[in-house]
Amino acid sequence: MPSEAPIGVIDSGAGGLSVLKKIRELMPNEELIYVADSWFAPYGEKPAEDIRRRCFENMGFFDLQHIKALVLACNTATAAAVKELRALYRIPIIGMEPAIKPASELTRTGVIGVMATAGTLDSDKYLDLQSMYTDKVEIITRACPGLVDEIEKIEPDEGEIIKLVTEYTEEFLDRGGDTLVLGCTHYALISDIIRDIVGSNVVLVDTGMAVAKELRRRLLENDLLSDSLKTGRLSFFTSGNVQEQKALLSRYWGEEIEVLRYLNFILTI
Repeated sequence: MPSEAPIGVIDSGAGGLSVLKKIRELMPNEELIYVADSWFAPYGEKPAEDIRRRCFENMGFFDLQHIKALVLACNTATAAAVKELRALYRIPIIGMEPAIKPASELTRTGVIGVMATAGTLDSDKYLDLQSMYTDKVEIITRACPGLVDEIEKIEPDEGEIIKLVTEYTEEFLDRGGDTLVLGCTHYALISDIIRDIVGSNVVLVDTGMAVAKELRRRLLENDLLSDSLKTGRLSFFTSGNVQEQKALLSRYWGEEIEVLRYLNFILTI
C-alpha cells in the first residue's frame, strides 16, 4: 500500500466533519476522502445488524479508492462493525468510543455525563467500556433521540436543538455533573450551544483529536505516513441528495465545498 494513498473517513452524515477537521489539522499533507452516508442516516436508532451490513457495503466504494486507512467517524458504526471490519481488511481501521476514560480523570465532582445515541449506549462495546469505570465515577448516560436529525437538517431549528439539549442534560446537571462526554460526533458540531446550556464550569469532552493522533500513530507504525510537502487533496462524497448535502456539509465545514454523489457498488438493502 503506497504512503500517498488516501485515507477514508465515513459517518452517517455531517458529524464526522468534527473528526475530519482534527485529522486535517494534525496531518495537512494527507489526502482525505470523506463520505456522508446521508441516504442511510441517522445510524443511531437503526438495528446494529443493519448498520454492520451498511458499513461493509460502503467499503465497496472505499475499495475502489484504494484507501490506506479508514476512520469510522461514528460511535454507533464503530460499536456495530469495527471488530468485523478489522478481521476482514488489513488496512488500519480507527474507530470511535465515548471518552469515558479522560472524563473520569478530569472530573472534580466524580459525576460525569455521556450523551450518545441509543445504538451506542445499548452496544456491548459501550457497556463493557462503562463497566470499567463505574467503581470510579458516577456515570449519567442519556440517549438523545431526535438530536442528530435536527443537526442534519438543511435549515436546523436552533430553538428545537436548545430544547432537546436542555432536556438531555437536565439529570446530569441536577446530579452535580461537571464533565460531559459528547458520545456522538454530531454533538461536537453544536458544542457552542451545549456549552451555553451546561455552563462554563462543565468540561466538554470529545474524541476528535484523540482519534486523529491514533490514526497518525497507526500510519507511522505501518510506514504509511505521507511524505508529501503539499497540502493533501480533500474530497467529499454523499449517498444522499448532492445539493442538500453540499449546503449542509459546507455550513459545518466552514466554507463552501464541492460534494459528489457516490454509488454503493454492492448495495443490497
